[in-house]
Amino acid sequence: CILLYKIYSDRVIDVGSEWRTFSNEKALKDPSRVGDAQNPLLNGGDLTTMISRGTGAASFDEFGNSKYQNRRTMSSSDRAMLNAFKEISTMADRINLPRNIVDRTNNLFKQVYEQKSLKGRANDAIASACLYIACRQEGVPRTFKEICAVSRISKKEIGRCFKLILKALETSVDLITTGDFMSRFCSNLGLPKQVQMAATFIARKAVELDLVPGRSPISVAAAAIYMASQASAEKKTQKEIGDIAGVADVTIRQSYRLIYPRAAELFPPDFKFDTPVDKLPQL
Repeated sequence: CILLYKIYSDRVIDVGSEWRTFSNEKALKDPSRVGDAQNPLLNGGDLTTMISRGTGAASFDEFGNSKYQNRRTMSSSDRAMLNAFKEISTMADRINLPRNIVDRTNNLFKQVYEQKSLKGRANDAIASACLYIACRQEGVPRTFKEICAVSRISKKEIGRCFKLILKALETSVDLITTGDFMSRFCSNLGLPKQVQMAATFIARKAVELDLVPGRSPISVAAAAIYMASQASAEKKTQKEIGDIAGVADVTIRQSYRLIYPRAAELFPPDFKFDTPVDKLPQL
């Protein structure tokens, strides 16, 4: 014979939110779940329970002491890392860096902090150096002066921590080139595309011809921008370029003097001159 069974359920599991939300604003954070997201960079995954201070009579004993107390508070190492992560996020926001840069910086800082290889160095200095390294590793390099401008650490100290971190983590960064900064510098100066392309061509050609030995890519880029802008209708002064590039006027002049004698060979063939090569400033 065939037996038929029927299963009746008197309870239905509600898989919805714990709390009802009456907000129609989709852009706002959904309050239906509680607690912050887990942070894998902190020890214990940030899964701690904090008991707030009681207010009723039942919360205190006969001596006035709180009956319920936190058994575990955040460790000093987690607190130090959390403060560093906040500082990194603040610095990144000031120079409009994306989230992937922040995540890489946080990971670098955690590795350095746990290795204790930079004992005696300020966490802010380590965080600033990690941000500089992360930018270079992600292909969006920033200069030391740009990082220094958004942190409270000197350029010299950031440079020291940078070298120590590379050695401690046994990692490396790609060499920076003039092209890494050209687009951003020209954009901040409000120069048209033609001038940007000419400056890029000039800088690359100057390096190929070995006209600027020992000069930093940033100073070469600044000198190339100055030359290209002076040959166009959109002329920029050394000070304007120096303020954006973070280099001194004298540094731009020194690099410019090295490339000026062969200026005729450095411009792209299709460049439209507003000022002829022989009329460019000689400095």
